[in-house]
Amino acid sequence: MVPTLWGRIQTRVILLATVGAVVTALITPVLPVDAPLSTKYRTTFLVLAAVAVVGMVWEFVYHLLMQFRWEKDWPSMFGLLLIVPEGVLMWFLLDLGVVPFVDSPPPLAAFAIHFAAVWLCVWLFANGPMRVPFIRWRFRGGRLA
Repeated sequence: MVPTLWGRIQTRVILLATVGAVVTALITPVLPVDAPLSTKYRTTFLVLAAVAVVGMVWEFVYHLLMQFRWEKDWPSMFGLLLIVPEGVLMWFLLDLGVVPFVDSPPPLAAFAIHFAAVWLCVWLFANGPMRVPFIRWRFRGGRLA
């Protein structure tokens, strides 16, 4: 079964809250940012939350675009390549200062490393290990609850 819109949103939010949070916690101390560790953690977790919120809006855009495809779904590789438009938009939102509670945007290198690491780990988990504990996930349209 093709994941439904609500199934994709649920999966995105839950994976960012679990896998994304673990990756963020592990990678934050080594990011190239000259700031106290508490500030680095605060910023990276706020960016992760913003990615989740903006990602929910993206899902509606992707859903609209998928309506023009015959099978109404993306090939899995498209899911990986969507890192580019989502990352660019997220960086511009941070740079413009419209992300709440983020005082100043992180350096581009730190953002790129964090965003790419989280994206890659979430994508790999969704296309591999997640299918083991959630055997019926794809039969429920991607819904977890």
